[in-house]
Amino acid sequence: MPANLFTALPAADSNAAEQFDDLLNRPGLRIERIVSSGQASPPGFWYDQPEGEWVVVLSGSAGLRLEHESQTRVLRPGDHLDIPAHCRHRVEWTEAGVTTVWLAVFYQA
Repeated sequence: MPANLFTALPAADSNAAEQFDDLLNRPGLRIERIVSSGQASPPGFWYDQPEGEWVVVLSGSAGLRLEHESQTRVLRPGDHLDIPAHCRHRVEWTEAGVTTVWLAVFYQA
């Protein structure tokens, strides 16, 4: 029976923790569903991952900042971005009161 990315989504609540669900985990490849609602990276925090990450927003919206860029990228449904390994980045915001669903594909370059 097929699984659905929009099944069992929590209600939009910025007081709830962000949800991270591994959908597939294989050597050199991991696919994760991320569910946000008003969350952002903590002040001063930057992701710096040893693998590449391709991310797409399926619903909602978010602001993603790459350290070497001065502007925050606004991602809406269908927008995607490939983030190379060790490219420091952070989530500036996710849309409050709305469930933002991301799909993140982590890969070894």
